[in-house]
Amino acid sequence: MKLFYTLGAAIVLFASSSCNNFKQIFSADDATGAIKELLSFGTEYGGSLLGKKNGISKENILASILPGDVGKILGTLETLGLSKEVNRFSGTLITVAEQAAEKSVPIFLKGIKNMGFKNAVGIVKNGGTSATDYLRSNIGDTLRSAILPVINEGLQEYKLVSQWNNMVAPAKLFLGDKLNIDLGSLISGLVANMMFAKIAEKELAVRANANERKTVLLQKVFGKLTQ
Repeated sequence: MKLFYTLGAAIVLFASSSCNNFKQIFSADDATGAIKELLSFGTEYGGSLLGKKNGISKENILASILPGDVGKILGTLETLGLSKEVNRFSGTLITVAEQAAEKSVPIFLKGIKNMGFKNAVGIVKNGGTSATDYLRSNIGDTLRSAILPVINEGLQEYKLVSQWNNMVAPAKLFLGDKLNIDLGSLISGLVANMMFAKIAEKELAVRANANERKTVLLQKVFGKLTQ
């Protein structure tokens, strides 16, 4: 019986010691810094992919400006003889969106740098896309608003707002209020959401793959969790 209690005490002591050691692997400041590095790398990754030619597809663009049953709306526009206008318009709009994605990188980086964390250690330990989800929920609206002027600048440069309004005017007679004519808001939402998707993709890679942890801090914080 004495031996049983001795072994039990040893197990409890070992478990307690292991727990304490785990807590000492990284601090809250380490976690905060690592999350900001991860999100920053994800932002640069997203900007480099989405900002290049063909980084954003026609399907993405049409789905953002023609919500709901895209095929039905395109069919209506085709019936009205607007297919060529749609193709030309969407091609130019893709260029604007790609340029905006590239220009959004410093906007995202500034937001990440200034962001505070209530429980950085918890975000690290929760796994998955916890850091990206935190970014989206805490400053997502601010980022979308900050991107909007960049989008509007491109829309004005290519005179796309007037083209859009003229193109959808006859279609609205058939489709009612299904078409949102606020082109700037639609595209800023698209760019922001696609950037968040790329940041999440990079977060998953950093958590799962040691080769993706390019800094000492990322190795320290995320490396220990996989051991």
